[in-house]
Amino acid sequence: MQDPDRNFLARLFRAAVTAADPEAALRAHLPARPKGRTVVIGAGKGAAQLAAAFERLWDGPLSGVVVTRHGFGAACRLIRVMEAAHPVPDAAGLAAAEALFAAVAGLTADDLVVALVCGGGSALLPAPPGGMTLTDEQALNRALLSSGAPISVMNAVRKQMSRIKGGRLAAACHPARVVSLIVSDVPGDDPAQVASGPTVPDAVTRDQARAMIAAWRIDLPPRVAAWMAQDDGLAPRPDDPLFSGHEVRVIASARLSLEAAAALAQAQGVAAAILSDVIEGEARDVGRVHAAIAREVALRDRPFARPVVLLSGGETTVTLRGKGRGGRNSEFLLALAAAADGVPFAGLAADTDGIDGSEDNAGAFADGTTAARLRAAGLDPAALLAANDAWGAFDRLGDLFVTGPTGTNVNDFRAILLR
Repeated sequence: MQDPDRNFLARLFRAAVTAADPEAALRAHLPARPKGRTVVIGAGKGAAQLAAAFERLWDGPLSGVVVTRHGFGAACRLIRVMEAAHPVPDAAGLAAAEALFAAVAGLTADDLVVALVCGGGSALLPAPPGGMTLTDEQALNRALLSSGAPISVMNAVRKQMSRIKGGRLAAACHPARVVSLIVSDVPGDDPAQVASGPTVPDAVTRDQARAMIAAWRIDLPPRVAAWMAQDDGLAPRPDDPLFSGHEVRVIASARLSLEAAAALAQAQGVAAAILSDVIEGEARDVGRVHAAIAREVALRDRPFARPVVLLSGGETTVTLRGKGRGGRNSEFLLALAAAADGVPFAGLAADTDGIDGSEDNAGAFADGTTAARLRAAGLDPAALLAANDAWGAFDRLGDLFVTGPTGTNVNDFRAILLR
């Protein structure tokens, strides 16, 4: 028999994903048809679905190229869909970046470029600058992913060693007008941060990026560190005339998705408290803080009275300490379950794109019995957490949450239900 609390939480997740449906998000933001050509470019784990939706909505001729993660493609008639690796770039991503440049070459002031950008595009668009290689960019990505630095820091560094990020792809479109339609997966919804802003320039300088590397003690590979010490290939500034007339619109975000989940919960007679849609930090630390709030609600009905579902979004990070498997949402949940052992709650944490980390699950379920069930299976929750093996923990319990690719990406979704 299906657990009613888990069914409730899964419905909230689906409501959050539906609120970021590509076609619904695009419909209200279609630009006017140009005198000349319309070229669609894009990148991200939901880029193919955005492209397919744009084809259905657009009244006029168009062409273009978008790149998405392997296995995340969608059928398009006019827009070429390419697939590449995530979270570590591959040669297919290198070819996709060059295809995007080719798609916008030779445009005129009468032409329109529509950029469909969502989360995941940073890894999908490797384009190392002169003197650097794909191997160098792969090494940089691995260093950033294992550093524990927040996504804003990782993207600031990625933009420095790229020919396409940090607004450089938009600069290549000149003199055509560029309209960037962004599905935000970053805390605060800064469009320059989504996919490292291929069509949105950023004010962060090379010196500021160097300071971030030092502050977060990011162990860069020697060749990358040498590149970062130079001032070659600086990104264009936001006030560069190349970007005159460009438009940037955030068409879907974690905030809107959490509000949709809250509305569904309230319609089902359960109060909803949105803690924040911009939570960052170590996944295990965020999990422990959520556990403390859940314990306070369960024991004293404060700061929220039961029944209530606590909702939050944002993007946590994981500093790799062990060699286990698992993404940031499953690590959050394992820490939550260990700290809230015995508390009567049910929780779900999942990435809205359908993939948490490198495995095939979106996230996992946890409850007040999770830690006890792990111990009964001969597993130590603390040891699993120390090894970054949250996937192994929830796989052993049969508590993984598998959705497959959702076609969108508005960051993490976390829900803790207290009856």
